[in-house]
Amino acid sequence: MSETLVAARDKSIADAYAIPLEKIDVSNPELFRANAIWPYFERLRREDPVHYCKESEYGSFWSVTKYKDIMHVDTNHGIYSSEATLGGVALRNQEEGFFLPMFIMMDPPKHDAQRKVVSPIVAPGNLAKLEGTIRERAGNILDSLPVNETFDWVDRVSIELTTQMLATLFDFPWEERRKLTRWSDVAAAGTAFGDEETEKARRNELRDCAAYFTELWNQRVNATEPGNDLITMLAQGEATKNMGPMEYLGNVLLLIVGGNDTTRNSITGGLLALNENPVQYKKLRDNPSLVESMVPEIIRWQTPLSHMRRTALQDTELGGKQIKKGDKVVMWYVSGNRDEEAIENANSFIIDRKHPRQHLSFGFGIHRCVGNRLAEMQLRVVWEEILKRWPDKPIEVVGEPTRVFSNLIKGYSSMPVRIPG
Repeated sequence: MSETLVAARDKSIADAYAIPLEKIDVSNPELFRANAIWPYFERLRREDPVHYCKESEYGSFWSVTKYKDIMHVDTNHGIYSSEATLGGVALRNQEEGFFLPMFIMMDPPKHDAQRKVVSPIVAPGNLAKLEGTIRERAGNILDSLPVNETFDWVDRVSIELTTQMLATLFDFPWEERRKLTRWSDVAAAGTAFGDEETEKARRNELRDCAAYFTELWNQRVNATEPGNDLITMLAQGEATKNMGPMEYLGNVLLLIVGGNDTTRNSITGGLLALNENPVQYKKLRDNPSLVESMVPEIIRWQTPLSHMRRTALQDTELGGKQIKKGDKVVMWYVSGNRDEEAIENANSFIIDRKHPRQHLSFGFGIHRCVGNRLAEMQLRVVWEEILKRWPDKPIEVVGEPTRVFSNLIKGYSSMPVRIPG
């Protein structure tokens, strides 16, 4: 890895082992932006796997940090609810006055009915049809990259590929597809608190998003030919055709963020991980078939969604702790994916693991990521195409990536790279 990657970390961040256990607050987005969260989760897994944080910007909450406990919460929706009216699935509660229901924030049966409307777009048959399109686009993007010149991998590759895919899934006007990127970033930014002016600007941008997608809905709601795009599916689906405007916007934003942020950050995080682990990068170049097992390892290592939150529907016990009805319970996928008791050598990036799919990044239970196979396919195709073009030379990360200020989206806003000539 280039020496320029060894950058000074934020010295103002407290030593995770020097502060009282009860004072640990892993919800601070700065810990994620500075990539300084790891010792905090390490300590919690060892000393207090189900940890109560009494005071934070998000109020009090329980942190669930070990693999088996996260699995228990994620697969017991009868005890731990995702319901938007109880606060939703992020640490930050749904905003008063700007309430956005979406199917990820619903319990059965409504969740199941709405999810079923959009799931055909990622059915195996449709994915098989999409693969050729993804491969062609990935090839065109990679062929357009400069050689022996520094450029931003996030903008030129990760964002461009995933935004092109989103535009296809929505049948969105091609020349305006970067609006999807912008709205994804704006929606995700709502998980951290901003000042009043920032919040107002964010809501106004999301209203623009709602107006744009309402026009697309109106164009397709009465289409006689059934469209194979997400807007037509929502407009004509029995469980979604009578949605109110805020519920429609909520589901649109869910599909934008789910189809964009997670994959794009794994594309960036994978290249970073290979640069940080040059032995693994050489192993991949020597044996390109390892792409198959590398893809889920990238997704585990990156964990593009750091957490999901639930609300306890009843008094219950977890990890020896008494959870009260109404308590906020946060599953830290990013911590569970580094749990050495569940995953062998969990703190190492290993592209040829025996059980590479043993990770929490897609969630489990009824809310398991609906587009997980599409995400994996995009990652696989882009790495297959990279290895075709540069089989002997690694793409070099030549500077510290800029990480986003979020405790939900574990991602990057830029990463300088160079392709050797």
